[in-house]
Amino acid sequence: MRKSVVSQASEPGTAARLLCGVAVTILVFLPAGALAQFVKDTSLTGMISSAKQPTSDEKMMIEADTVAYDMDADSVTATGRVVIYYLNHVVVADEVTVDRKSKRVTATGNVEITDPSGNVARGDRIDLDNDLANGVMEGLELITTERVAFTARNATRTNGDLTTFNDGTYLPCVDCNGVKGKKPIWQIKANRILHKQKDQTIVFENATFEFLGVPLAWVPVLSQPDPSVKNKTGLLMPSIKSSKKLGYSIKVPYYVSLDPSYGLTLTPTVYSRQGLLFSAEWRQRLEGGKYSITLSGIHQNDPEAYAGRSGDELWRGSVESSGSFKINENWSWGWNVAVASDTTFMKNYDLKSGNSDVAVNKVYLTGVRDRNRFDMAAYGFFVQQDDSLTSKLEQDRDLQEKQPYVGVIDHKVYAKDPVWGGEASLTTNFTTITRTRDDIYQIDSNGNGLFDPGEKTRVRAAAGTFDRLSIDAMWRRRMVDQTGGVMTPFLYFRGDAIFSDPHNSAVLPETSSGLLGRAMPAAGLEYSYPVAITSPVGNQIIEPIAQLIVRPDETEAAHISNEDSQSLVFDANSLFDYDKFSGYDRVEGGTRANVGLRYSGSFSHGFGVSGTLGQSFQLAGVNSFAEATRYDTGAYSGLESDVSDYVAGLSLSTKTGFLASSGVRLDHDSFAVNRFDGQVLGIGGPLTAALTYAYIRSQPDLGIDEDRSELQAATSLRLTENWRAFASSRYDLINDQFVRHALGVAYDSEEFSVSFSYSKDLTTTPNDQTFYLRAGFKTLGDLGTSFGIDN
Repeated sequence: MRKSVVSQASEPGTAARLLCGVAVTILVFLPAGALAQFVKDTSLTGMISSAKQPTSDEKMMIEADTVAYDMDADSVTATGRVVIYYLNHVVVADEVTVDRKSKRVTATGNVEITDPSGNVARGDRIDLDNDLANGVMEGLELITTERVAFTARNATRTNGDLTTFNDGTYLPCVDCNGVKGKKPIWQIKANRILHKQKDQTIVFENATFEFLGVPLAWVPVLSQPDPSVKNKTGLLMPSIKSSKKLGYSIKVPYYVSLDPSYGLTLTPTVYSRQGLLFSAEWRQRLEGGKYSITLSGIHQNDPEAYAGRSGDELWRGSVESSGSFKINENWSWGWNVAVASDTTFMKNYDLKSGNSDVAVNKVYLTGVRDRNRFDMAAYGFFVQQDDSLTSKLEQDRDLQEKQPYVGVIDHKVYAKDPVWGGEASLTTNFTTITRTRDDIYQIDSNGNGLFDPGEKTRVRAAAGTFDRLSIDAMWRRRMVDQTGGVMTPFLYFRGDAIFSDPHNSAVLPETSSGLLGRAMPAAGLEYSYPVAITSPVGNQIIEPIAQLIVRPDETEAAHISNEDSQSLVFDANSLFDYDKFSGYDRVEGGTRANVGLRYSGSFSHGFGVSGTLGQSFQLAGVNSFAEATRYDTGAYSGLESDVSDYVAGLSLSTKTGFLASSGVRLDHDSFAVNRFDGQVLGIGGPLTAALTYAYIRSQPDLGIDEDRSELQAATSLRLTENWRAFASSRYDLINDQFVRHALGVAYDSEEFSVSFSYSKDLTTTPNDQTFYLRAGFKTLGDLGTSFGIDN
């Protein structure tokens, strides 16, 4: 026998990666025809030496300690840390033999094959035929880029498409949770696992689901898409729930894959008390974005379960849709829409849009370039709570008719270059609102739930049509003087053109009708003097601040509809706002001074403190927050008198895991607490705990007859590496009673998670109680159920 040593590599081969004809999973093989080209071109010397390159565009590179050519057997053998590179694939083995006569390639000893995506196949021996499309691998372990693994006694590939794992096991993770050698909690074993490349499916034959090593379920055949599949027709994970009004239910979604860019999800849900709810969701991805449409409906078997409520109907249904599209790099548009046959359908049947009291329907267009922004949107609001059919209070009836239709256009631009050495911006806003029914809130001072003559009423919103075009021009410049003081002069101008057509002159004065104009020019100066204190224990900055704003009185306050400026919270965060109203419908007028002190400290050991303390003064003109309007926006705000309440805020941070913050508003005469909130968060070892306290003084003219004071606590305890317990509770300190409890336990790992929780709402009679159970299996999906004890 003649044997010729063709080459002995100067450097040992190193492990790398290989090739794959089977995308993503199962065996990896050289592309068809590669061996033919390899055999045709062989001299291996040309593959190893850079002096001679093969003519094929698909070059193969081999590294090995030794490469030998057996001329009698017409074979080539590479031994000693062999590495083969081909088309961004790599195979590593102790020995690789190419038999030119039989046109077979055999790799033995610590075989490892890696494809360009990072999928790795390991085995004791691999034997490939002719065009490398078929073969067998012994002692296989395949690890995908998702760290999902298959193991098998052996695996064979036939017909260039079908890979069969004999005595196979599916593992949802390897080195689970980042722990070397850690096995998953669950796995699937099968006599055979078939990967059909063209069909993109994995079929388990005679499959057993094992949990903690214990067989829990067996199926003769189980099929699922392979990991490369993003969309495939088939059943999704079912869920089970229970409710007093609906009965027991089981939901079984079925996905129909019609195309890689669109598909249909059919979701029948059977309720033991109400019958069949059918839901269909169409989803499609287009070139510039995506959209979805969901139709749901049911013919209720027992509508009397909702007697006296909106759900007391035979037929109930809904339409939900959303979409988002990108026009170009600066512009996008989209929508969110949800409507139903009655106000509580989507809530009762746990549909996507049923998780709030009002579904916000919106169509929008947005443009952003640098700091400039344009927003245009149209809004409609669908109420998802029952009218109180037995109440005589006005605010409890006809809730849907009180909802407005709204159109809004916002545009804000900044000057590219400094103006007078400072920053200039222009904001414009156009808003149109139409409402068919006044939203009037009656203060039930007698506490009897009746509409008693003489009791105070407050307007939430007026019926009619109201259009407003506003511009807001702003200029400011920050300057530092020679002593270190910071001076910021600023100018702004607010101008409004308002068209008002109220339906009820008892809500807004008759003089509110027609076209109204409003202008608010302002000039101001802010001066601060930061003082830095450096010491061995840390660095501190104390910064006194004084701000003066000069402007005329607000006009038309009592004659215009107030939709967006009713939310008014005066605290340390808003102390130095130029205009403390939250929206455009009201504008602050008169000359005002804001004075305060800011502090920040950074100390050794990672301890930090920051805080603000101050007060606001109406120096001249009419105080806008004391203006008498039907909306009572400034009442109890702390700004309604010429000398405001004191406001302060404080926050603490440490690197040990302790954080705290608080805010307080103190009466300017008595120093009584009018408002307070505080939060404490601590993380220590396995324990995380948070405590929140909130207090607000009574506001009789706004319907808050007594002080409100609540304490909320939440905690999570890490019992072990994977187990945790959690609980939360709310307590009403004024009425000396708990409001809500929740507690549960959970297990979390890479391949499996489960949680069980219980909640109890003590504000209802009888109390609502709900049990939740959810289990999640990596790559398979989630299972969930809930059981409620409700009214």
